[in-house]
Amino acid sequence: MATTHPSLVRKPRRRWGTTAAGVVILCMMLFPLYWMINTALQPESGLLEVSPVPHSLDLSGFTSAVREQGGHLLTSFAVALGAVVICLAIAAPAAYGLAQFRLRATRTIVFGTLITQMVPGIVIANALYSAYVDLGLVNSYFGLMLADASLGIPFAIVLMRSFMVAIPKEVIEAAEVDGAGKLRTFVRVVLPMSRNSLITAGLFSFLYAWSDFMFALTLNTTDDVKPVTLGIYQYIGAHVGDWGSVMAASVLSAIPAAVLLVLAQKYIAAGITGGSVK
Repeated sequence: MATTHPSLVRKPRRRWGTTAAGVVILCMMLFPLYWMINTALQPESGLLEVSPVPHSLDLSGFTSAVREQGGHLLTSFAVALGAVVICLAIAAPAAYGLAQFRLRATRTIVFGTLITQMVPGIVIANALYSAYVDLGLVNSYFGLMLADASLGIPFAIVLMRSFMVAIPKEVIEAAEVDGAGKLRTFVRVVLPMSRNSLITAGLFSFLYAWSDFMFALTLNTTDDVKPVTLGIYQYIGAHVGDWGSVMAASVLSAIPAAVLLVLAQKYIAAGITGGSVK
């Protein structure tokens, strides 16, 4: 009579155990999101009086959030899109130069780019404020776009460089033989081949700008340019008892980021892993 090897019996149990552990961890990570939505659907309840399950769908909190924070959401969207354009316009040529041109200090430059990510945001914000006052960029859309773009540029350069290094030099040389210059080769050949890394870098730049609070608080002294992060912060201070509207505004501010992550997930996976495989 044939016997079954013990390792073959343990595998299904291990898989079930791993799946169960993953479900538990996922539920723990999603619980704050559920509680935020749950609180938003119970705008009349205090923070300590919220029922674990809403008895009825009350959308008055979302109505109030759209009325009071809708303009701030549009401001955040405009600033984030502008930051993405600035970030990619600077990071893409820089990454291409570090990837394809033979520079002696390439590794030093890349290392220095990574080091800039370690500088505390408050230090950069204070330094930018003095410069922005002299340049007249305080309380301006372009000034906030430029500051938010600086959050994503280092990451975008490192990410796109690792992808562009893997582009075969024969492809670039073939374009140059056909008469294309450096700029045309970059625009017509390199950028289309780097689509995944461009989308990934652009998405993370958008998320950096969308969730920015430090620059929005430091570089704006009026209500002319107020992103949703700053709007929710001041909203809590003025209506600390209306937690339903606060949570509704938070849910609305999370929707664009969630939608973009879902739509671009395949590009993100390809953009992050593409540079590691030649």
